[in-house]
Amino acid sequence: MIDYEAIVIGAGVCGIYQIKKLVDLGIRATVLEAAPDLGGTWYNNRYPGCRFDSESYTYGYSFSREVLDEWHWKERFSSQPENLKYLNFVADKFDLRRHMQFDVRVEAARYDEAANLWRLSLSDGRTLTARWVILATGLLSVPTLPRLEGMDRFKGPSFHTFYWPHEGVDLAGKKVAVIGTGATAIQVIAEIADKVGDLTVFQRRPNWSAPLNNSPISDGEMAAIRKRYDEIFAACARTPGAFEHEPDRRGFWEVSREERIELWDRLYDEPGFGIWLANFREIFTDEAANAEFSEYIAGRIRGRVKDPAVAEKLIPRDHGFGVQRVPLETRYYEAYNRDNVHLVDIAETPLVCVTESGLRTSARDYDFDVIVYATGFDAITGAYDHIEIQGVGGEKLGDKWKDGPSTFLGMLVAGFPNLLLPSGPQSGSASTNYPRAIEIGVDWCTGLLEYMRAHGHDRVEATDAAEERWTRHVTEMYGMMLMRKAKSWFTGYNSNVPGHEAGRIRYFVYNGGTPKFVATINKVAQTGYDGVVFGASHPAPDRQLRSAAD
Repeated sequence: MIDYEAIVIGAGVCGIYQIKKLVDLGIRATVLEAAPDLGGTWYNNRYPGCRFDSESYTYGYSFSREVLDEWHWKERFSSQPENLKYLNFVADKFDLRRHMQFDVRVEAARYDEAANLWRLSLSDGRTLTARWVILATGLLSVPTLPRLEGMDRFKGPSFHTFYWPHEGVDLAGKKVAVIGTGATAIQVIAEIADKVGDLTVFQRRPNWSAPLNNSPISDGEMAAIRKRYDEIFAACARTPGAFEHEPDRRGFWEVSREERIELWDRLYDEPGFGIWLANFREIFTDEAANAEFSEYIAGRIRGRVKDPAVAEKLIPRDHGFGVQRVPLETRYYEAYNRDNVHLVDIAETPLVCVTESGLRTSARDYDFDVIVYATGFDAITGAYDHIEIQGVGGEKLGDKWKDGPSTFLGMLVAGFPNLLLPSGPQSGSASTNYPRAIEIGVDWCTGLLEYMRAHGHDRVEATDAAEERWTRHVTEMYGMMLMRKAKSWFTGYNSNVPGHEAGRIRYFVYNGGTPKFVATINKVAQTGYDGVVFGASHPAPDRQLRSAAD
């Protein structure tokens, strides 16, 4: 007897919405979550300064008018505690916890061809079976540590930001090291600079960043937002990044430099990603346009950092602004004006090892009370790699994706029947406002399940041809974008993950924008799911798979 019709792996933003959809359809399903509770990113990341960079009211779910009417976002860019509270509010409102199992890590998922079901091996020793497996494992859920000698020698507290102790850390008067200057580090550094005794930042490569410009949301403002929700979500649906920010449709070179500066000055002072996404479209594709804009941002950095030498070290030289995801900050650059904050360029004096009392570079030893590793994630495919996923003929997904993912629409994989990836690599999720893309992916995958049930199918799989066609399309779209040259998780770069070093591009994200992605996947559904093959329920032993188009 099969245990569940569907098993969802992961109880974050995606998994919560997916189980809601399955329960609404009357499908017997459960969610398996490795953490002690739901929330995904917002459960695990408790570091100081952790918050949205999407406007709060564009990040929340859109599927329930009741939730929209009842929830009050307190800040334009909500903080981690409030975000976790929100997800618990949604789960409790719809009584979803009873469909979730916590502290359960999926170690392996193997497709049984004879029985046409998945067998999942769990960390608690159980084996569960399901017709469908839905991976809602998150894009940034597998943290990576640097490959440094002696990391176990340090006598004081040390941890990756993902594992920041939930009870908090007393940093008052402490000598603290932060390794990294990516998106997480930028939030941490700005938040703790005035609270620690001494802070040393170890930077290998600087990132571009721009002001978040956060502010509280009053009762009156929230009431106005509630009245505008339809308009807000419509704007997200028509913009490439699924944010409120719409690109400037004027040509970069069609307006004067004075007009460009005027736009940039305004966007820099406005909240959120406008400086990135409400900009001229050419900054993503035109080297000269991007260089001019990057120099503008560099000038703003120089104007905020008092020490010219430090300012220059905080300005990236290996990529232009916006060609990888832009961290947003609150007085990050001003942190370096403090006497207790120091910047160490480890491109000049590399880290050699961790010592009992701190860190050693090629130039000297540093003593610390606390070491914080803000060294990023094995992004997008890392969570899949941590589960032994076997498809038809025992083929392992990790082997298939060794040199980069290949999918159909980012949500199906040839050779892995009944495996659904609502926010998979090459889908619309990684390069957009994540919850908006999650709802799109979950709705499409759920629609596929509804279609199968209505037509008596119990097996679905992408064809090799459809997968090859989609992967080629995703790859070709990188050719238009300056991001193809960036060392970022958009291109699969992570020097701390073997095989993800510089020079090996992985085509992780769909660059066509939300409207085009939605139109494409909707067309596939409306034409009877061309590009996949289905199997009939209760088949004879010699069952033949048949195309939806047949």
